[in-house]
Amino acid sequence: MSVFKRLFKLGEAELSAALDKLEDPIKVTEQGIRDLKNDLDDSLKALAEVKALSIRARNDMEKYQLAAKDYENKAMLLLEKGEKQEISGEEADRLATESLKRKKENEDLAAQSQGNQQQYEKSLMQLEQNVKVIKSNVSKWENELKTLKARVKVSSATKNINKQMAQIDSTDTVSMLEKMKDKVQTEEALAEAYGDIANESKSTDAEIDKALEGTEENTALADLKRKMGLNQ
Repeated sequence: MSVFKRLFKLGEAELSAALDKLEDPIKVTEQGIRDLKNDLDDSLKALAEVKALSIRARNDMEKYQLAAKDYENKAMLLLEKGEKQEISGEEADRLATESLKRKKENEDLAAQSQGNQQQYEKSLMQLEQNVKVIKSNVSKWENELKTLKARVKVSSATKNINKQMAQIDSTDTVSMLEKMKDKVQTEEALAEAYGDIANESKSTDAEIDKALEGTEENTALADLKRKMGLNQ
């Protein structure tokens, strides 16, 4: 199963549970990103190993090709020596034949190394493509995760506000306001009553003081009239 299928392969029950809790999709996405990064590390490691094999195969091919050319040159030199009778003709033929065998062996090894190198190159192309795809998906899902987290914050805040609003009973609120209104009216009536009582006390005192005004002056006047014999 590919990493992309693993990222989204959830059973129906698991999917329902994930949708019920906003935290679950985030955890699933985070785990999927971690899996993608692990796959990316593995792909990069495989890419480096295959590239090393390709380089080794190319070097071996070049080495075997040089060796085959060298054995061909040696066979030619041996034949020339036999022609010049510097060595016997039979010895020259025998050694030249061995050199040609070595040439053929190295040519076969060079061809094998070339075939390996071509196969490694094909694998490298596929691995490099996989690495690009995984890198692209890691970047994509990291951005998706950021968006998802932001949406979770907004939806969570909205949910809490709506929940609080839903818990407010309009009937209870109106009843509470009416009670508060009655209480305020009662307090206002009491304040007015105490004010009236205070005013009544002040009015009575004022009447008493008014009735007593001029008492001393009237007494003096009566004494004077009595002394003068008036009004008797």
